Amino acid sequence: MNAAMQLYRQYLVVGGMPECVMQFAETKDYILVRHTQDTILASYLNDMSKYNNLNEIKKTRLAYDNITAQLSKKNTRFQYKLIKKGGRASEFENAIEWLCLSGIVSQVYKVEQIKKPLENYRDIDAFKIYVSDLGLLCAKKDLSANDVLYMVEEISDFKGGMAENYVNVQLTINGYNTYYWESGREAEIDFVIQRDGKLIPIEVKSADNTRAKSLKAYMETYKPDYAIKLSVKNFGFEDKKKIVPLYAAFCI
Repeated sequence: MNAAMQLYRQYLVVGGMPECVMQFAETKDYILVRHTQDTILASYLNDMSKYNNLNEIKKTRLAYDNITAQLSKKNTRFQYKLIKKGGRASEFENAIEWLCLSGIVSQVYKVEQIKKPLENYRDIDAFKIYVSDLGLLCAKKDLSANDVLYMVEEISDFKGGMAENYVNVQLTINGYNTYYWESGREAEIDFVIQRDGKLIPIEVKSADNTRAKSLKAYMETYKPDYAIKLSVKNFGFEDKKKIVPLYAAFCI
């Protein structure tokens, strides 16, 4: 379990970019990998300059910079007003769309009802944004390898958003369309997916404390066949909840 969690944290640092993975496999040198990641990030900025007009370049860069900052918030729902004071959708939605179409980030929409197809019940004004590569996320936030490998206290505000981002990447790789659900300010489920014809809630916890009032509220309301809780705990099953360690998110 400890060895597997260490590999999970290594993945958070290195990410999935082929060049970075190959470089780490050959050298085990996090500094070299970070240099490659910085080069990739610089190429992203260059692409923004190629395919946007001057006005949109500034907006796209502002939006991209702010996406990673918002993952540190307790509520990771994306807010335009946090990009700049008075920011609105009409000003930044083209920038967000470009980032999504380029594959740099992805949007996860809130669903207003838990019914099939989930796509029909999404709230287009409420969404979260996750980056498509965890290594680039750490590089963008200038987190050192040791910060993440040892989950130092200084990054405690970022652990939750980073874990959510990681799980979204794994679910997307597996072909799932991801959504999230909330009930006012009382409860929120990180992800809802359709799996084997069933709508399954997924709760993500980055720490040992896996008590999930939101998941309990969801299950009492919608009575799913089962739920999935991802955390640092080992495999288990309790009260119709499958306990899955974070490192095994790809197996969902």
